[in-house]
Amino acid sequence: MQILCTARLCLLAVFLIAGIREMGVHTAAQTNQSREPLVPAAPLRPSGPSASADQIFADLVKHNEVRNEALRKYSAVRTYAVTDLGGKVHAKETVRMDYVAPDKKTFVTIAEEGSGLVRHLVLNRLMESEVSAARGQDHRDSSITPANYAFHVLGQEDIGVYHCLVVDAVPKRKDKYLFEGKIWIDSSEFAVVKIAGHPANSLSFWITRADFVREYQKIGDFWLPARDETFVDVKFYGKKILRIEHRIDSVNGVTNAALAAEFNSRPLP
Repeated sequence: MQILCTARLCLLAVFLIAGIREMGVHTAAQTNQSREPLVPAAPLRPSGPSASADQIFADLVKHNEVRNEALRKYSAVRTYAVTDLGGKVHAKETVRMDYVAPDKKTFVTIAEEGSGLVRHLVLNRLMESEVSAARGQDHRDSSITPANYAFHVLGQEDIGVYHCLVVDAVPKRKDKYLFEGKIWIDSSEFAVVKIAGHPANSLSFWITRADFVREYQKIGDFWLPARDETFVDVKFYGKKILRIEHRIDSVNGVTNAALAAEFNSRPLP
C-alpha cells in the first residue's frame, strides 16, 4: 500500500520536537557536524526526451489505485527508536501493526525501553495519528498530486535493484504538511521507491532543520514501507533522529516468506 501523501512524514518531525523539549536534556556537545546529508548529491542520468512529469504521476496514481484496491490486509512488526547522533537511545518501542482494508489499523506493543515520556509524546502520538488518518479523520490535503505540487523530471537513478525516475517536487503553497524534495519512482511499475525532503514551511521556532527519508520495499505485488528516518536539529537541545524499521510479516494472509518463494519461482520476462 502506498498512500501518496506526506502529512505523516512531516508529523514525525512535529512529534519529535515535542518529545525532545519535554526531555529537557541539553545534548549539543554530542552533535556530529560531519553527518552526511540525507539527499544524495550523486549526478543523475538524463531521463530521455519521452519522460513527462504529468504522465509519470498519472501512471503512478493509476497503478497505485489498482494496488490499493487489491490490498485487503497486511501485518508488520515496527521498531521505533529516538536517538542522538552518537547512537544513544532515548526511547524505543516495538509494536505489531495490523491493517485491514479499507480503514482499520491497530497497534499492539511488543517491547519498550527508555523514556516513557518520549514514548508517550512522540511514538504513541505517531501511532494515534496514523489510526486517525486511516479512518479518514485527518482532512489535511497533503496528497502528492499536481494540485499541491509542481513536478520536474531530473533524471534516472538506480536504488538497489530498482531503476527509478527521479522527480523534483516543489510545493505550490507554504504548508508544513507538504514537503520540498525528491521522489524516486520505479520506472516499470510506477511505484514510489523513496521520498526525501523537508517540510515546506517552518514546523516550529525551535526547529532549525528537519529532513526526512522514507524508503519502500516490494512485497509480492505490493509496495510497502521499509524504513523512515527523520533528522531534526532543535535549538538548545541538539540533533535527534527518529527511525522506524518496518518488517512485513504477511500480506493478504500470505506470509512474507511464501510471497518471496512465489516471486522467485516466476519465469523471467
